[in-house]
Amino acid sequence: MAEKVAKTGVKRQDGYLYFIDKAGDVSRVKMARGGKKGGKAEKVTKAGVKKETGYLYFIDKAGDVSRAKMVRRGKGGKAAKPKAKKKKK
Repeated sequence: MAEKVAKTGVKRQDGYLYFIDKAGDVSRVKMARGGKKGGKAEKVTKAGVKKETGYLYFIDKAGDVSRAKMVRRGKGGKAAKPKAKKKKK
């Protein structure tokens, strides 16, 4: 189950992708459609969310910032296993 982290009440507009940026604020970017490129990200509201590893942060239906615990851990914990190299014949 998800838990609310910050109440922002963002009203969504069609044609935009809303996300939590690296600073923990709500941003949006114009979606790429029909071969046209998307736009540059713009901040919608300042939420100032401090992200913890192991959680997925998203904007819920009410327009608030929520988080859900990930089943698989993200990059935060261990380093990735090195891939085995293929032998040449």
